[in-house]
Amino acid sequence: MPILEVQHLYKNFGSTKVLKDISFTLERGKALAIIGSSGSGKTTLLRCLNFLETPNEGKIIVNGETLFDAADHAAKSDAQIRKNRLHFGMVFQSFNLFPQYTALENVMLAPLLQAKERPDYKQKKREIHEQIEHHAIELLEMMSLEGRMSHYPHQLSGGQQQRVAIARALALKPDILCFDEPTSALDPELTGEVLRVIRSLADQHTTMIIVTHEMAFARDVADHVVFMDGGTIVEEGTPTEVFENTHNERTKAFLSRFSQNS
Repeated sequence: MPILEVQHLYKNFGSTKVLKDISFTLERGKALAIIGSSGSGKTTLLRCLNFLETPNEGKIIVNGETLFDAADHAAKSDAQIRKNRLHFGMVFQSFNLFPQYTALENVMLAPLLQAKERPDYKQKKREIHEQIEHHAIELLEMMSLEGRMSHYPHQLSGGQQQRVAIARALALKPDILCFDEPTSALDPELTGEVLRVIRSLADQHTTMIIVTHEMAFARDVADHVVFMDGGTIVEEGTPTEVFENTHNERTKAFLSRFSQNS
């Protein structure tokens, strides 16, 4: 059974149809790359999966559980939406770290907020805090940030901030890690730092959805590639099928522009 099933997803902003009948599946331990030109709906799709936007139609199913069904008109509570969101870890383009917290505190924040909802939190506060801190340190060490844990975001490079953001996204142990063009705000050297981390996560069979303009990276790391254009999926397949045996003319034109600009 796929870890993620997206069925006939539509999203409109007013009269503008941004997503049109999006359907795909993702297997556990696999990496899906979503490519396409700006405005094709890639970011909106991720925001719908992370419940930052509400689709107008369709279903989102994780581990066989229907997290969203537009046909179900019962209002979902904020608590239920927060619970559904835990299935997805989100890494944004612009880091979105809290400037008043250190790198370590940024990674610990969400697990601590979640822990406070536990009925035994007051009795086990010290133990729970130590466990969360230990896990956050492990994640930052995995990001090669051993010497930066007490630094604030303004003391970190863009690449370091994005690696903190990746550690933060992993802190709640999500089923699926989502990246929304994670290198678009970085220069080439810092881009390499972040891509190495994502490649390492792929080697560890982390389930991922990666929206990216790094075509060579997508071809190298992804198990499956989706090309979006005008809010629809116009081509999908293995990296070899999409990049080397392209059938759709819009995909060919997009990849041709990329090769000319690279």
